Amino acid sequence: MRKNVGTMLLTAMLATPIVAASANVITDWDEKAVATVQTRVAPPAAYRIMAILHLAMFDAVNSIEPHYKPYKTSISAPAEASKEAAAAAAAGAVLMKLVPDAAGDTKTALETYLAGLPDGEAKANGVKIGEEVAAKIVEARANDGASAREAYRPRTRPGAYVPTAIVVGVQYVKVTPFTMTSPSQFRPKPPIALNSQQWARDYNEIKELGEKNSTKRTARETEDARFWLLTGPRATHPLERQIAVSKGMSVVDTARFLALLSAAEEDAIISVMDAKYTYEFWRPFTAIRNGDIDGNPATERQADWLPIDNTPLHPEYPCAHCIVSSAVAATIKAVLGSDEIPELALTSPFVPGVTHRFTNLTAYTDEVATARILAGFHYRFSTIVGQEMGRKIGAQAAATVMRPIQAASAR
Repeated sequence: MRKNVGTMLLTAMLATPIVAASANVITDWDEKAVATVQTRVAPPAAYRIMAILHLAMFDAVNSIEPHYKPYKTSISAPAEASKEAAAAAAAGAVLMKLVPDAAGDTKTALETYLAGLPDGEAKANGVKIGEEVAAKIVEARANDGASAREAYRPRTRPGAYVPTAIVVGVQYVKVTPFTMTSPSQFRPKPPIALNSQQWARDYNEIKELGEKNSTKRTARETEDARFWLLTGPRATHPLERQIAVSKGMSVVDTARFLALLSAAEEDAIISVMDAKYTYEFWRPFTAIRNGDIDGNPATERQADWLPIDNTPLHPEYPCAHCIVSSAVAATIKAVLGSDEIPELALTSPFVPGVTHRFTNLTAYTDEVATARILAGFHYRFSTIVGQEMGRKIGAQAAATVMRPIQAASAR
């Protein structure tokens, strides 16, 4: 019964238009898509689907009103074609193809949305454009490596037990990026040495502050740690939508803005998985329970140490949440030209009734990074490296794809 109620609620959400007066078709379908992918696929796959969806919407509406260089394809389109129909059709086609178990709900949402647009040639042309562009974008990503089977090899010796959970994201080390030249383009240097003073400092910091029942964390620090257990598109896209709406962006500008952000997010995931599985650095859970074998006299083993929640199922270094949030912030800054942003509000199901607000991008990324230390998931050096990587990825995404036509031809 509970499952049926959840399905009914999701269907209702997908079929209900956004009520915010300044929202448009792009933010509308972003919200629908996040609701569709968030509970069905892991963050690496979710961010990939969101990137494909937004790039399809962008190329579709940009074909009708060409202000930017296309990401992948530009098709001949009458100027009077409906951008709303094109974007909705593109988004619906991508979701039905890439999230097949939600195809029925998506089809209903698309039919409902299109029924609200005036009938006629403009709508028909828009739908045709959206479907054609979506097919081309999906086809271009069909063999990008994301569907490779997980084949991680646990390190062990004959007869010795190792935990048997399946790791997350290992196949993404070979996925074709959306804007980067390769998954390793921004690969960082190796983690710090275990016999270093910095390792001892970061080890002891997280051992003390990141423990599940730590008495050293403040109430607000515990709140932050739990708040940012929220991951995936639901942790970033609500903020992105709010900026597009508050800035009153046009349909085409919103499409480009969210496409840039979505591409940067997935490239951040690809980049961080490349680094994680290159270095395979141990999580605090493992390190602290083995603090007597790291060769550092300043680290002491704690046999029963636990983080605030279940440790994510992939290697520690660098911090994935940090790289994604910093890639988002860097992309937004590149588009808006400032670290200052309209006030954004975000909630988290892990801390019901609590709202976090941000008016500065650095404050946002720093809260995310610190929260991963406080949760017992990442060492401080790993959060710093993740933030640096994210800034590079976001900046280069904004500088290399979907550039304004005027600026491109002036160079």
